[in-house]
Amino acid sequence: MRYLKFLLLLSFFLLQYGTTYAWIFPEHRDIMRVGIGKLSSEKRQQLEALWKLARTGYENRLSPSVIFEGTVTSKSLIDLASWPAISGDHSVSGKDMLNIVLNSDWIDNVCEIAYELKLDLAAADSRDDVLNALRDSDLRFQRADPEYASRAGHNDVHFLRSLSNMHQSLRSYLNYCIAPGADLNALGVYIIYHHLALYKASYCATANLTGEERARIVISALADEAFALHFLEDFTAAGHAAGVWGDPSQKKGSHDYYNERGIQTTTWNGESIIIVGDAWIRNEDIERTAHLVRMSLEQVIDAFAGSITVNIPPFNGIDPSTPGDFNISKTDFMPEMNIDSNVVAMAVPIFMDTPVPALNQGLGELPRFRSELGFFIGLAASMTGTVVSRSFGPSQNYPGAISGVDATIKFGVGLDGVLSESSDGLAFIGVGIKRETGATSGIVDMAETKAYGNLLSSIPPRSSISLKLRCPFFLIPGDLIFTTPFLTWIAPQTLEKMAAFAANGGLIPWQAGISTSIGRFQFILGREVNVQLFGLVDKDVAFHEGVDPNNDRGFVLASYKSTRIELPILEYRPFRTFASDQSSKLFVQFYGGVDIPYDMALVENVNVKLKPLENLWFVGLRIAFDWRYYL
Repeated sequence: MRYLKFLLLLSFFLLQYGTTYAWIFPEHRDIMRVGIGKLSSEKRQQLEALWKLARTGYENRLSPSVIFEGTVTSKSLIDLASWPAISGDHSVSGKDMLNIVLNSDWIDNVCEIAYELKLDLAAADSRDDVLNALRDSDLRFQRADPEYASRAGHNDVHFLRSLSNMHQSLRSYLNYCIAPGADLNALGVYIIYHHLALYKASYCATANLTGEERARIVISALADEAFALHFLEDFTAAGHAAGVWGDPSQKKGSHDYYNERGIQTTTWNGESIIIVGDAWIRNEDIERTAHLVRMSLEQVIDAFAGSITVNIPPFNGIDPSTPGDFNISKTDFMPEMNIDSNVVAMAVPIFMDTPVPALNQGLGELPRFRSELGFFIGLAASMTGTVVSRSFGPSQNYPGAISGVDATIKFGVGLDGVLSESSDGLAFIGVGIKRETGATSGIVDMAETKAYGNLLSSIPPRSSISLKLRCPFFLIPGDLIFTTPFLTWIAPQTLEKMAAFAANGGLIPWQAGISTSIGRFQFILGREVNVQLFGLVDKDVAFHEGVDPNNDRGFVLASYKSTRIELPILEYRPFRTFASDQSSKLFVQFYGGVDIPYDMALVENVNVKLKPLENLWFVGLRIAFDWRYYL
């Protein structure tokens, strides 16, 4: 019961981490870079002039140009092209993003990781190479930015709202997305921050300001626009336009499926397109999305030039010199806003070139795909081959082999793919039975004993009740089991970070999955333990060595019990299939452990003193079939 309570608590935290980012960091930056490059020479010069003013006082932090063409290394200058990538995924508001850019040390590491990820993806020759590159970068992002995973899983802000019906017009859809109380969504957040940027740019063009005041407003407006552009870029990711309904497992599974395999859809202006998503970007996706970025940037540049006027801020009490502080992680719904009709009118031409999102749940919906997130019940059956170092008797110090079969019923929570397909937050408890053959070694080390088969085996055929426990750990095995009940109430944010690391290989990520063309490998030592209780129903009986009163040695029948502790070390999974609510997989585990005998007694009423039994060390191989039904 105690472990079940722990499992429920742990699941509460881990299930939050179904990461739902759209384009990954280097893709966001490439889109922004190409979007800036699409500006006319006049607009580019105006943007560079604004950037020069924004850099005032931050020349050692911000790059000389809006696009920094130097090699991205640790402690490098940060350019405007990187701001949309930092927004949303590594920050929760325009104000937060700018503060991170100007004042944090860790964002330099994030930029370096993103640069290396771009190189790794460019060199990838297979899907496995892509998955492993994402695995490595996600783990490094999580270490550099501890809020990385939890920031993504709070709400659906990175998604487009699903269409309410197939006849919904763009104007109707726009109002549907920005209506007060609507689910927080990518379009709504874009409008909020683009509106802020336009208002501040317009204010800067008309107000009587000092040079210092103008510089503060310029950097504030550019921060708001960069934050808006992150979500505008998310519009074109397939997994974010495929429909944002269903449970967390369906959202995560559909997000990942459509991002990789793509969707055929149309833009609002009727153009037929195929879109993909994060880590699978193509040049045509960059070009299409950069076109949207260019149009949005042009509007802000024109507002700074005074050719566009936006007099109404989206919220009352706006300070033009401070970036917007609407926090996307603190609410699930769109706020009340003062919408300037000019902003809506200017947004429509941009949105006309964005994909029409999929329909809401119902007739005509896109199929849902599930990831292995959520509670399950399952069955597992396996065959084992174990090599023992010796037998239980003190003089039986020669090896043998034992084969067995077992069946287990499991209850747990699937948390595969928390950050990527290499994640493994799987936690379960299981109970089952196991049946083993006798050991190939005899009671004495003589070939003649083999003629008697199991009768003279050093370890007889026997059965056990099996108990299995699997749980990820942060630093040492079992640490989450002991810390969750306390940290849940004392320091829930610390527990969230520990859980995120645990599900993705641990603080020292040597337990992260490795994807290859022949299957998935993972070290799991300390993550799973199997305890087999032999002799609980009927004590096992075998010949054991004893000494009579005359000090003569011999073998007599004796019964005993034993507890075997089995620790899987390496797991190999050649394939896995997953339907809408069921999964099945074949896997191979290499394991080791110890078998501890106890409660030894004579079967016959003879005057013999039994010699004490010794622990038995072993290694083995398990081939198992695992089936789960997700509730």
